[in-house]
Amino acid sequence: MRIIIFGASGSGTTTLAKTLAEKLNWTHLDADNYYWEKTTPPFQKKVAKQKRNKNLQEDFLKSNQVIVSGSLATWESYWNTAFDLGVFLRIPAPIRMERLLKREEALYGEQLLHNPEIIANSKAFLDWAAQYDDPLFTGRSITQHKKWIEKLSCKVIELTGDLTNEERMGIVINNILSIS
Repeated sequence: MRIIIFGASGSGTTTLAKTLAEKLNWTHLDADNYYWEKTTPPFQKKVAKQKRNKNLQEDFLKSNQVIVSGSLATWESYWNTAFDLGVFLRIPAPIRMERLLKREEALYGEQLLHNPEIIANSKAFLDWAAQYDDPLFTGRSITQHKKWIEKLSCKVIELTGDLTNEERMGIVINNILSIS
């Protein structure tokens, strides 16, 4: 069983994927680990598209029980048919943005108050993430994800609202059981 969990930044994709993988003793792969080069501070330099696809695909194929977190909508067409189940997470924008702000504060700490580069990068990221629900936004967006769902060959469930991670896990596990 191969699962993709995706949604807006801050919707809980990584948290759900990580805890599900731990509970089921499956492999968890996070798209951000393939999309971004390891830099300090993080999230500064993208990995070339061909390389990130190759690296993720190599790790993905090492296990028959794998959960990928993150959006692969703009990667390559291989990912349209690679999964047995898709999980699309949607939560209200104010909750999502509050989570992202807290994550930025935890990630950068005092630098977020005093380092002009960190401040600018964080603001740019939060501004980008806030546009997710704008139907005209050309970056990662609700529109992009809905179009990708139409291309996915697997069943896709949509989990909407501020559900607890445990509630989400229960729903996903029930769907895994119904597919298996």
